[in-house]
Amino acid sequence: MILKTERLILRPWEESDAEECYRYAKDPRVGPAAGWPAHTSAEYSRKTIREILMKPETYAIVLRETGLPVGSIGLHRSDLAENDGEAELGYWIGVPYWGRGLVPEAAKELLRHAFEDLKLERVWCGYYDGNEKSRRVQEKLGFRYQRTTDDVPVPQMGETRKGHVNLMTKEDWLKIRQVTIPRDRRDG
Repeated sequence: MILKTERLILRPWEESDAEECYRYAKDPRVGPAAGWPAHTSAEYSRKTIREILMKPETYAIVLRETGLPVGSIGLHRSDLAENDGEAELGYWIGVPYWGRGLVPEAAKELLRHAFEDLKLERVWCGYYDGNEKSRRVQEKLGFRYQRTTDDVPVPQMGETRKGHVNLMTKEDWLKIRQVTIPRDRRDG
């Protein structure tokens, strides 16, 4: 599936994206904040694409103007989203694209897809203590705070951290949608 926004194309990852993935995922400001180590080579990125990113409902965030991926976003099952009708939203974007509103733009479209097309009832999203950029994205999107947990395992980093968990229900999304979509474009 391919999803589109004003500035972005969300499409499945391909092994040929390895160089671009490595370009951004090698920066130590990106992965470690999200709980995974910085990539060490294009081959490491290719393996990550094959084993982790080439999964259903995981998308490369591609700039329309260049056709190149600059980050990733996806919906997946996790310890937060164990039940049918639920998913966890995860995302990252390369440092040169921080602060441009691209992740919220991509996430809004993915949330639309989650609630309208996939018929999900709940989407969870979390961030580790200190990841203020991720916290702000979740606030902008309208996620509601649920809990904070100390000593959350971060297996890829071999440590534990304080984690914060937020939730958006389909009802929350419908309310936000009514506020943000111009009246003449709303369904019904």
